Amino acid sequence: MMQFRCFWLIASLAFCGWAGSEDRQPPPSKDAQDPLARQKQSVSAMHSSLDAQRQAIRRQSGRAAGQSFFLLPPAAHTVHISSTPACDPLPAAAVDSLVGQAADREGIDPALIRGVMRQESAFRPCAVSEKGAMGLMQLMPGTAADLGVADPFNPQENLGAGAHFLKQLLLMYGGNVSLALGAYNAGSSRVNQFGGIPLVPETMDYVQKILAMMPPLQ
Repeated sequence: MMQFRCFWLIASLAFCGWAGSEDRQPPPSKDAQDPLARQKQSVSAMHSSLDAQRQAIRRQSGRAAGQSFFLLPPAAHTVHISSTPACDPLPAAAVDSLVGQAADREGIDPALIRGVMRQESAFRPCAVSEKGAMGLMQLMPGTAADLGVADPFNPQENLGAGAHFLKQLLLMYGGNVSLALGAYNAGSSRVNQFGGIPLVPETMDYVQKILAMMPPLQ
């Protein structure tokens, strides 16, 4: 009888010790539970200074040229204009008005919207790219549909949707202008896959040119 009691006591202590050690395991951290939170934190920690981003793009461009002979020197971002109907650039006053409205509505720098529009379409509302991007901000058909654009060649509608899409990208990348521009040109999936601006000559040239149009930070 005494042996049975001792065995029961030892077994009970062993079970309690095992359960206690299980209870003492630290809960998984919030970061471990949410990889997206870690990604957002790392993105938001990147340089936000446009001057620093300009320098980084220049250095990256220099490295890309020497990394592979398959990479050609950056080429200008080309826009192919629809031949019918003929399309002239919007007057400067109209551009100023549309850009100001979109910037106020989305809360982003009007110089950024203007730079994207200049690089995308050269202010031509009927611009159409080889891949089918349309209008002032060169919206792809799927993007235009997702943003509820009925007429992508309507300047106000196109610019409003393009500015909203640009704001979404800025939020996605923690305000990093370079990454947002890279995603606007090459797609967010390629930026995420590369972990930065893809080493694509057109995209790197695109980002660098728009950043060069931005006024320097004071």
